[in-house]
Amino acid sequence: MRQKLTIFIVLLLSVIVLGACGKDSKEEVLEKLHEKWAEGKGYELDATMEIKTGSEPRVYDVNVWHTRPDFYRVQVSQKDEDVTQMIIRNKEGVFVVTPSLKKTYKFQSEWPKQNSQPYLIGALAEDLLADKNVAMEETDDSYIFTAATRNNHKSIMPTQKVTVDKKTLLPKSVSILNEAEEEQMLITFKKIDLGVQHKEKEYAVEQFTKDEENVATEEKESADFQTYYPVLAWDNTTLVDEKRIEGEDGVERVILTFEGDKSFTLVQEPIEIGESATIPVFQPGELLDLGFTIGAITDHSISFEKDGISFFIASNDLTQEEMIEVAASITAGSLK
Repeated sequence: MRQKLTIFIVLLLSVIVLGACGKDSKEEVLEKLHEKWAEGKGYELDATMEIKTGSEPRVYDVNVWHTRPDFYRVQVSQKDEDVTQMIIRNKEGVFVVTPSLKKTYKFQSEWPKQNSQPYLIGALAEDLLADKNVAMEETDDSYIFTAATRNNHKSIMPTQKVTVDKKTLLPKSVSILNEAEEEQMLITFKKIDLGVQHKEKEYAVEQFTKDEENVATEEKESADFQTYYPVLAWDNTTLVDEKRIEGEDGVERVILTFEGDKSFTLVQEPIEIGESATIPVFQPGELLDLGFTIGAITDHSISFEKDGISFFIASNDLTQEEMIEVAASITAGSLK
């Protein structure tokens, strides 16, 4: 009897040991993901991006091309809206194109190396490897990683949860959380094709700058535009002046001045449709992906466009992270 019990225990331990040997460690899984997502020749993917920072969630369709080493094309379109923006990186530089507004901006930028985005799976793999405290959980069909973000939003959205399919080792979703661990952004991957390479000429800006009409934007230009206000829970910072003026160019502007511990100025005006999207305009600063739109950021300012309005935030007091917080909070309506 004792001999049978000993044999049973040995067999049981063998099964446990073999099971443990067949299970990859966190480090091994991360290495596999990095090799698959970041070291291939290229990829193409489709995803949806839901932004939950405003009063109403906004959903965007995202399409990404990447060809090694440094060619990118990211197309972002808001559902039910006729506005599309593109980020293009080719051998000539980094461009932001809005065909419907006939506008193309050129940046002197190393994007995306210094500013990862959750829909760029190569950058996502780098995020996971870079965080020494990354945590991994397992379900029957998924790996779930919790890691720090590394983009412009990292101060207000410091954490990301990346869900990976165990069979394909491809990401299924990325959830971006604020400090209270509330979901602020959700990327859901619909299709990922690895190994896809687009030719160099397919990344030429001229491919994406065909003239388009945007009736909705033109209507917003012709009508009185509604003032937007930042919704911030900041003590000792208040709105002290609000002016609506008409400049020498005939464009109506609203200037909001906030003073206190974190003083800043917010200028807004209707978007002016460009003459041609094929002529790039140099944009000072670094490319800034706010999620709901693509803008530019310097040490003391942010500029971006949304809802038919151009916004400019300037401050000598705010950090870049605080200026991003102002931009992300801007909402149409009265100041609360």
